[in-house]
Amino acid sequence: MGERTTTKFPQEILDQWKGSGFDLPALFSAGALGERMGLEVVEASPERVVGTLPVEGNTQPYGLLHGGASAVLAETLGSVGAMLHGGPGKAAVGVDLNCTHHRGPRDGLVTGVATPVHRGRTMTSYEIAVSDEQGRRVCSARLTCLLR
Repeated sequence: MGERTTTKFPQEILDQWKGSGFDLPALFSAGALGERMGLEVVEASPERVVGTLPVEGNTQPYGLLHGGASAVLAETLGSVGAMLHGGPGKAAVGVDLNCTHHRGPRDGLVTGVATPVHRGRTMTSYEIAVSDEQGRRVCSARLTCLLR
């Protein structure tokens, strides 16, 4: 679904993960599911994670963006933020995701922005706002991750 973009990481994140043996863009993605859906993480830091998802190919029978697609985008972005907050010594595991769907776009690209609500030693919560190309809210989500 188009060319893959390179995720932009702040230099302090690159420095922190240097020598860890992890490929940051590969680790901080939705993996095979995200690739099939065309999900791209374009900016990533513990304070803000931004990603996009095309509506085309991710619709339900009525031709609207599938709510599960918004959930995949939200969980991916919140998980990336949690993993970056935890650092290379911890793994983020999602324990709760809730999504409220406000509208159903039929085309274009949706953009999700994840920002932290809480970043502790063992648990994080991120709020994720998913919007259409006109800036209208499509979905409001919250993800809580356990840091192991």
